[in-house]
Parts: sequence; structure tokens; C-alpha cells
Amino acid sequence: MVVHCVSLAVVNRTYQRAKTNSLTRSYVLRFTFNPMEGIDNPAMVTADDTEPVSKPSPRVCVLKREDGENFGFHLCVEKGQQGHVIRQLDSLGVAERSGLKDGDRLLEVNEMFVDNVEHMVVARRIQVSGSQLCFLVLDEKAYKLAVSEGRDLRELAKASRGEGWRPPRLCHITRDAPGLGLNTQLLEGEKGKFTVSPVKGGAAEKAGVKKGDRLIWIDGAMASELTHSAISKMVKKCSNHMTVLVIDSDSEKSYVCRKMPVLPAMADAENMPYRPRRLHLVLGSQGYGFLLKQEKTGAGRTVHMVREVDKGSPAELGSVKEGEMLLEVNGESTESLSHNEVVSKIRQSGQQVTLTTMPPQGQDFYTQLGLSPLLFCEDVTSGSPEEQKEIPVTLKPAVPTVEPQEDVQINPNVRRCILERGSAGFGFHLACVHLKPGTFISQVAGEGPGQTSGLLQGDVVVEVNGQNVEKESVEDVILHVKRGGDTLSLLVVDQRGYDWLKKNGKPITVNKLAPISEVEENLSSAAEPPVLKTDELCDDQTNSAPSGDGH
Repeated sequence: MVVHCVSLAVVNRTYQRAKTNSLTRSYVLRFTFNPMEGIDNPAMVTADDTEPVSKPSPRVCVLKREDGENFGFHLCVEKGQQGHVIRQLDSLGVAERSGLKDGDRLLEVNEMFVDNVEHMVVARRIQVSGSQLCFLVLDEKAYKLAVSEGRDLRELAKASRGEGWRPPRLCHITRDAPGLGLNTQLLEGEKGKFTVSPVKGGAAEKAGVKKGDRLIWIDGAMASELTHSAISKMVKKCSNHMTVLVIDSDSEKSYVCRKMPVLPAMADAENMPYRPRRLHLVLGSQGYGFLLKQEKTGAGRTVHMVREVDKGSPAELGSVKEGEMLLEVNGESTESLSHNEVVSKIRQSGQQVTLTTMPPQGQDFYTQLGLSPLLFCEDVTSGSPEEQKEIPVTLKPAVPTVEPQEDVQINPNVRRCILERGSAGFGFHLACVHLKPGTFISQVAGEGPGQTSGLLQGDVVVEVNGQNVEKESVEDVILHVKRGGDTLSLLVVDQRGYDWLKKNGKPITVNKLAPISEVEENLSSAAEPPVLKTDELCDDQTNSAPSGDGH
């Protein structure tokens, strides 16, 4: 295109407009002058900008908290927004100091891709990772642009690690007759860095240690904080087994380049002992078929133990083993729950429940290493274990919800719960079914005001401080809660009872559910469990998100 008799001022204004419009156009007009035409009558030539559009650039944020300190952020899923959203950063808190910003989208947690993972699963992953986290995030604008352009976010995250990257490895070495078969050496010119050399055919090599590996961590202690003499003594004095975290030298360079620590939570851990198993059980005509008891271990720890697994029951078919500890129900930890609360959660699961179990000696093993066993779960399907590397567990029931029939009378559990705000808030979290009205209790903190008042996970919130909120969004319900001050009145009903009352046009009136009082509960009986619907959850919080501040 040739334009004659255009002054330089017009050209400059045109260029500035083109530059401004470049934010919304895929190319910029470039103006060049043909010197052969002369200055008085220039020829203005337009050319498409052929420079490639830059790819969105993810950021690494390393969060490290001290004992008693929170990470200082909330992880949310918001209506009309895609991804896991970082919100409400504490001023000068751990998250803000790490470089996290409001609106950032979380792509990875400790090198695990989470953008397509259930929100509650991501929150749980953060909770069990310990005092240090490595996040890979995209800012809000870059994330929305990448999604609109159809970019593969997983590949974007993978590219940030560079070519040739391989994850670190947790190797559990069991001593054989000659010993551990492990030699360590201080890396020349590198303070606090060590290489390892396994004896050919020895215990270390069998455990996965390779010649030239960098030693990162040994039996819970960071190698960089130890002397070579201290490490040698640890290896020599080891009785029967030792666990080390190692990485190949090329992959270590990727972490150094990205200024990231190498953490056990990032590692492949295929040969770790006592790995917890996630078991999926479908309710049978006679119940699940096992006895759950609350017992004390030799170390004085109170645990929930599986006993008396019925032959041919759903529990036996689902690989439940007698004498194992129950760690989780549907992805929620049982550590701080009473026996009655655990039994209630199993019964509330409806036609299917997911249990996480582990031998009791595994608890001592992981405690000594300073790690959560839940980092190393394997998923058991039809009796054959299969490790879930990307999505550890889904909270969505695989069996369709069974709607109560109109002629079947049930007893809805309607309650008015009065809560007094504690030091950590009201002690519960709210959630909603995506793009639908209605709010329910997604989590209840152990021994908090919510639990004390009688709130149960899955309860539908009908009224807040006397105002009906059935048709309001979860965001509006949270505002009602916050406006109420330090005292909160909630009218709630169990999900199954709520569905039945609405279907049959019955009023929601307060009653009282008789508590479960048995010391041990046989889950062989076919109870009428209320169904907790956990379709696509839109999580928010009354005071703090379960993933962000470590309460």
C-alpha cells in the first residue's frame, strides 16, 4: 500500500495508534520510508510484523513457613473463573514474600500438574506437603490469554523445567549381608554437595541409587546441612534400612537454574514401604462389611483400626485388610476426628466410599522421616494397585445418586446451629454446586465452633441469621456470614433430607438427630446413609481456605 502526501506528524500519530492497538491485534503495522522517493514525498510501506508472539511465562514461587506460621493465602475456585485462584494474601506473609500475587493461577504444586485436578484434592496436596512448597503459577492475564488461545498448559509447565529433566527419587535401602552398599563423596569445590556411588549389585543399587547421583536428603536430614563425616557415620551406624533422596546431576541443574529446592514431595517413590492405599467400596445389601474401632497404639497415639472384615463383603472385595489404620474418608483426614465422626462420614457417603488405609507401623516410619504418608498413596482398583501420579483421588461419586422415592418416609436432620467465633474463625468452609444456587458445608474443622454446634459436612445451608439463602450464591452467603459479627445462627439440613423435603413440598422444621454413642461401630449393617452430592465444587471459605493458611 502506497500513501502519498502524508506529513511526518500524521505518520507519527498513525504509528502511535497502531502501537496502542497492538494489545488487541495479532500484528502491528510497521512503517518504513523508501529513501529513493525523497523526504518531501515519502513512500509509506506497510509490512506485517512477523516476529513470533511470546509465550506466557510461568513463575516459580517457593514458600517456606516456620513452626506456627501460616502460608498466608487462600486458594479458591470462583464462579465464572477458570483454574485455582490465589486470593487474599497476607501483607508481608510467606506467600507474598515468595512472589505470589492476587489472581495468580496455580499450575503445579511441587512439580505435580494440578490445573485439571479437583480443588479439594489440590488443597489436600498442599496440606500434606509440609512446611515448604514450590508453586508454578501464571498471572491472571497470561492465564486467560493462554486458555483463550487453546494452549496446552501442561506442556507450558513442562517446558519451564527444560530438556532432560527427571524428577528426584526417594530410595529406601534395606541392608543386606554386606551392608547398605552406599559410598558418599564431597563434590570438589562445592560446599555442602555430595555425590553417591552404589556398590554394584548391592542394596543401594537395588533400591534405585545410581552412580553420580547427587545426595539431597538422608533419613529426614538435608545433606547440605551435614558434613561428610556426619553422613559417613549415619551410613555406618544405620541398623536395617535407610531412606535417601537423590537426583541426577543434569536434573539438579534445572532446579538450580529455577532457584528451586529439591523436596521429597516432588520425588518418585516407587519402593517406599508401608505405602497407604486408597480403596473404593460400593455399598452392598448388608453394608460394607467391616468393624471400625478406635484404639491406642504402643506409642500412645489414638488411631482408627479396621477389624473383622466379613468374607465376601464389599470391604474384602475392595482389598480392605484387617489390622490396618484408617487415614482418610473420601480424601478427608481422620486424624483429628472422633470415632463417631468417622462413622458418620462413612455413612454420609451414600452408595460409595473411598477409604485410605495403611499398616500401623507405617505411621512410625513416616513420622521418623518427617513426612506425611499421604504423599505416597497408591490407588487400588479391582484389587490391583496402580499409583495415581497426577490425580490422587476424585471426590465425585462414581455411582449415581439414588433419589428417595416419594412414598418412602425419611427423617430429615434439620438443625439450628448457633456458633460463637473462635480465634481461628467459625471453623467451617462453604461450597456450592457450580452454576447452581444453593450452598452447603464442605468441611468442618475438628473441635472448632462449627463442630461443637453440630454442623456436619454436606449439610445444606437454609438460613443465615434468620434470612433464607437457598437461592443465593455462595459468595452472597459468605457476605451474610461475615456481616453477622461474632455470633452466627445457621439453619441446616442433611442433603438427602433436603432433597426429600423439597420434592414432597414439606416445610423445613427443626428436629434433632440422635448422636451415635457406640465405642465401636459395625459397618456391616445396611444403614440408610444420607447422600452428599459433590458434583463440580465451587469452593470458597468463611474465614480461611483449607489449602492456604494451614489451620
